Amino acid sequence: MLRRVKRLSVTSVGGPVALRVILMLALLVLVLPTSTASAQRRFTKQHACSTQLQAVGCLIVLGSGTPSPDPERAGAAYAVVYGDRTFLFDAGSGIMRRVAAAGLPIDGATRLFLTHLHSDHTLGLPDVMLTTWVMGRKRALSIVGPPGTLRMTDLILSAWKDDIAMRTEGLEHGQRDGEKVRVTETRGGIIYDSAGVRITAIRVPHGDWETALGYLIETPTRKFALSGDTGPSDSFFAAAKGVDVLVHESYPSVRLRPEDRPGGEAWPHYMQTFHTSDVEIGTLAAKYAIKRVVLSHVVWMGGTPVELLAGVRRSGYNGRVSIAKDLDVY
Repeated sequence: MLRRVKRLSVTSVGGPVALRVILMLALLVLVLPTSTASAQRRFTKQHACSTQLQAVGCLIVLGSGTPSPDPERAGAAYAVVYGDRTFLFDAGSGIMRRVAAAGLPIDGATRLFLTHLHSDHTLGLPDVMLTTWVMGRKRALSIVGPPGTLRMTDLILSAWKDDIAMRTEGLEHGQRDGEKVRVTETRGGIIYDSAGVRITAIRVPHGDWETALGYLIETPTRKFALSGDTGPSDSFFAAAKGVDVLVHESYPSVRLRPEDRPGGEAWPHYMQTFHTSDVEIGTLAAKYAIKRVVLSHVVWMGGTPVELLAGVRRSGYNGRVSIAKDLDVY
C-alpha cells in the first residue's frame, strides 16, 4: 500500500531550518503519489498531455493492440482528458500500466466507458476496478457500457471476493466499499453531460453483437470520436462529422484473403462484417469531413503501414492520417 505524506507545520521554525524542512517536503511530494482530497494519486508527475492540451481536451492512446499479444502494444484502451477530469474508454490488457505511464490518476478515473464486451476490450476491467481501489479509491467507480456490463462487473467482484476480504479485514486495513462500482447500461444516446463535456454513445454494427458502441466526446473547443470495433457505419461517421480526431479500428484491404486453417475460408466474410477496411474508412472520412484519422487496433494480416495508409488515400481522403502507437497524444 502507498503511504500518505503527512503535512508538517513550519510556522514556528525560522531561517535555514525552515528552508530545509520545505525542501524535504518538496522532495517527498515529487517521490510519492499524492493522496489529498484535491489531488489524485499519480505514478509520475509527467502528464502525457501538455497543460495547454488539458485545457481544451486531449486524447491519449493507452493501448493500440489487438488480441495478438504484441509486447509493444497494450490492449485496446484510450483516455480523454479535460482539465482535471479523465475519461477512460475500453479496458484492454495492460491498461493500468499505461495509465501510470501517461501520468493519469491511478486511484480512479472520472468514468470508464466500454464499447462492447469482447475479451480484448475488457481483459483489463478487473485491473481498473481493483487496482484503482488498492491505490486509494474510496468511492464506487462509475462504468458505462452495453447490456451485460453489470453482470460482468458483478462476476468480477465475486471472483475476487477472497482478495477483497483479505485486503479489508486483514492487516492492510483497505478502504471498505472502495472496490464497488456503479454501472450504467446503455444502447446509445447522451450518457454524460457536465461542466463542458458531453459524451454520446453511438450504436455501431459489430457482427453478431447485439449492442456495440462508438463514442463522441465533445469539449467546448475540441471533438473526438472513438469507433470501438465496428463494420462500416455511415451513421457513426455522420454523428462524428467534422471531429478534430477520429480513432478508428482498421485492416489493410489488400491483405484480405482466406486463411490456411480450419474455418479460414470464412475469414474475409468475418472481417467485412465485424471490421472496417482502410479504404472504407477513407471514403467515409472524406464524406464527413473528418479532420484527422488515427488508425488503431489494426488487424495487420502481414500488412505494412505503407499499405494501410495507401488504402486510406486511395479512397480520396486528403486529411491527416496516422497509425496509433501506445502513449501517443492528440
